[in-house]
Amino acid sequence: MVAEPVYRGDPEGKLIALTCNVFWGEEYIGRMLDILQEKDVKVTFFIGGGWAEKFPQLVREVYQRGHEIGNHSYSHPHPDEISREANAREIARAEEVIKGITGEKPVFFAPPYGERGLAVLAAAEEMGYRTILWSIDTVDWRRPEPGTITARVLHKAHNGAIVLMHPTAPTVHALPDIIDGLRAQGYRLVTLGEMLGCSGNKK
Repeated sequence: MVAEPVYRGDPEGKLIALTCNVFWGEEYIGRMLDILQEKDVKVTFFIGGGWAEKFPQLVREVYQRGHEIGNHSYSHPHPDEISREANAREIARAEEVIKGITGEKPVFFAPPYGERGLAVLAAAEEMGYRTILWSIDTVDWRRPEPGTITARVLHKAHNGAIVLMHPTAPTVHALPDIIDGLRAQGYRLVTLGEMLGCSGNKK
């Protein structure tokens, strides 16, 4: 029996994890990191291996600033359209790149497009990953107004929420209000590793 993806954390805990899937948008990463540092928030970045090869210094900076790094495949294929073996190769290749930059193996995997068929779930589990999806989608890749992104998160906030973001201009503008608004509702912002009770990276 293959493990189901994780959509949210403990509904009893007043915790929320912000996650950011990265396969483009490198021009916004620096500002996101600055905002997160200003607000004293750590998040989980799911990084594509192909992107990491192009921007190793950005990956290093994400890691050195204390954020968690997860695996987002190597070339961002549609996982449900390729075999279990091909999914395993995608995860392994991204892992090799990320570990080469940070020295640590990620333990969380976010499948591209949120696809969660048996082939990708089995491949991730075999390779020691927990597959992560989300319970709040900002839909920021459509680049709506920042206020729309903020409202989506704050109106849907719930205990154990996993929030999906991407590095876009509207996300950067919305991020301070999202953080302040969630804290005003009494939530503590944590990494997935903290929320799920395990280390998000390992040697």
